[in-house]
Amino acid sequence: MEKIAVLGAGSWGTALAMVLTDNGHEVCLWTHKQEHAKEINESHTNKNYLPKITLPESLKAYTSLHEALKDVTTIVFVLPTEAIRDVCKQVSTILDRHVTIIHGTKGIEPKTLKRVSEMMEEELPSEYYTDIVVLSGPSHAEEVSLKHPTTVTVSSKTMTEAEKAQDLFINENFRVYTSMDMIGVELGGSLKNIIALGAGISDGLGYGDNAKAALVTRGLAEISRLGTAKGADPLTFVGLSGVGDLIVTCTSVHSRNWRAGNLLAKGNNLDDVLAEMGMVVEGVRTTKAAYELAETENIEMPITKGLYKILFENANAKDVVDELMTRMRRHEMEDLTNILSNRYKQQ
Repeated sequence: MEKIAVLGAGSWGTALAMVLTDNGHEVCLWTHKQEHAKEINESHTNKNYLPKITLPESLKAYTSLHEALKDVTTIVFVLPTEAIRDVCKQVSTILDRHVTIIHGTKGIEPKTLKRVSEMMEEELPSEYYTDIVVLSGPSHAEEVSLKHPTTVTVSSKTMTEAEKAQDLFINENFRVYTSMDMIGVELGGSLKNIIALGAGISDGLGYGDNAKAALVTRGLAEISRLGTAKGADPLTFVGLSGVGDLIVTCTSVHSRNWRAGNLLAKGNNLDDVLAEMGMVVEGVRTTKAAYELAETENIEMPITKGLYKILFENANAKDVVDELMTRMRRHEMEDLTNILSNRYKQQ
């Protein structure tokens, strides 16, 4: 048994804390809200995020980072992208021993265009951990908390660190694979949120399954183009953290990004949509970051560009989707050929 701190008591942080608790670990769940911690500790519920779930009584919530991190051997960051740097800075003032560092956040930082692990490496003292591990894959918190079968991927620059994370989380309901392609795992999990926004918009416009299938398929091509340009293995994007995560996020009402896109298509403005969601919609920030990254790298990403126009330039959603569906003709295998060709050049 290990003592583990999970930083972030939203739906995904709580679900992962439940997995770790089920596996016999002592888990400290950190939230910055006093009333939130009180509800978890006294009522054993987290109604704003997982309304139908009763939490294990052994799962304890804290508002003090010092208390949450006391004597822990592993820290799991499950925070919005915009909170990662600030919390890492706070953790860096507390750490005084070697720990395992894992994150389950899916996003890219605007302006710096860095992945979450890169942000964490800049803020955490390297002498207190070996390598950061990312946990990603097709996994709705609502289903994980109900112990529905779920399969995810963990990845790190060091296989032993990935295997540590695998051992901590794996059980009969929560299956964990390992990967050495950290760039691909992180980018696949982040960029799919953009395509999920587009899928929600397509559904909200009433365009049906055929249009959504086309959008998702071409979205995967965009993810692969950008990912391989940044050093990812293209095969990662046909795995759990690529097409697997893309499918679950683009087709389920559990998906915040799909729901946000659906509301946008019905004429709601972005601020109202985000207020109504009541939870972070990572795809919005990631769209901005990916658009800037594609411009910097000179990578063609028409879906991302279209969504950027809808989110940040007040473009009409129907006009953008219609434009995407009538783009210049090209050969379907062109992207795959270029991606594989670039991969072999890098080897």
